[in-house]
Amino acid sequence: MQKLTAEQLKKSIAQGNIAPVYLFSGDDVFRKQEITKQIISALKVDEFNLTQEDCLQTKDIGEIITLANTMPAFAERRVIILNNIDKLTKNPMAVLVNYLQNPLNSTCLILFHNDYKKFKKDKTLTSALTEDSAEVLFDELKGASLQKWLKENFAAKGLQINSDTLMMLEELVGADLNALTMEIEKLSLLLTKREDKTVTEEDLLSSIGYSKEENPFALNNAVLALNKREALKIIDNLLKAGEEPIAILNKISNPAMKLFRIKRLAEAGVPAFQITTAAGLMPWESRLVSLARNLPPSTVMLRAIDKIIEADLAFKTSTADNAGVVLKGLILSLLPN
Repeated sequence: MQKLTAEQLKKSIAQGNIAPVYLFSGDDVFRKQEITKQIISALKVDEFNLTQEDCLQTKDIGEIITLANTMPAFAERRVIILNNIDKLTKNPMAVLVNYLQNPLNSTCLILFHNDYKKFKKDKTLTSALTEDSAEVLFDELKGASLQKWLKENFAAKGLQINSDTLMMLEELVGADLNALTMEIEKLSLLLTKREDKTVTEEDLLSSIGYSKEENPFALNNAVLALNKREALKIIDNLLKAGEEPIAILNKISNPAMKLFRIKRLAEAGVPAFQITTAAGLMPWESRLVSLARNLPPSTVMLRAIDKIIEADLAFKTSTADNAGVVLKGLILSLLPN
């Protein structure tokens, strides 16, 4: 049995080396589906030789195995996709395992195992795979791996995007690859007639449905930039627009905690190049480390953090007298003069 990464599998497909059985594990269903499409395309499989079944609905797996043991109709290969094999009971699983030990080379059987905790404990399937078959892990993409995936998909559309805008995209949309793919497609259409194919923050906000003035990261960015005047102005605008004080507080607390960690590490003598990782920053946020010298002492910042916690309780219990005063007070105590 081969153990492949998704990238290794892509290269194998491009070279025309397609195994008789693939066991796809991990929680990232989107990439499993995408690479399955690539296999189908590479094999030029028509509708007569393509079968998709779900173990949650399939009554007799024996019929599927019989089909897997049948030569394709007027083609070189057939593809059978079997989803949710983690839901198989003992007897159907035994039937599947028996096939895995001697698969038909003209069939490409793709198995989706969608319960990774169960998969790690139970080696029944992996131990049955032959040398020609392959197990491929599809972990959910996070951090640098998600950024790499995003950049590749933007590049495939002929678009360019910088790290700050990528970070905004991830914050707004999350790590759902299906949703991110839709946003990339929308941005591609938005920039179709524009000569400069660089996606800006304004493009992203417009595509998702925000105006430039409604930038949900404006206050966060102002705090991280230590721009006290801009932060106070944004708080006023948000309150006038009817935003809940607790929501505004969250936009202050997140960057405040980030700045506090940076300052505390800097005071502890941690080298600048190590602070990025130790403070839990993304690579493109390393520029924030240079701001540490402009921040108040960590003892002062800690008192500001305490006030944020007090404000959170006051807003949640409706005991705060004046939300604007409380929120602006936090900015004044947190950011340097």
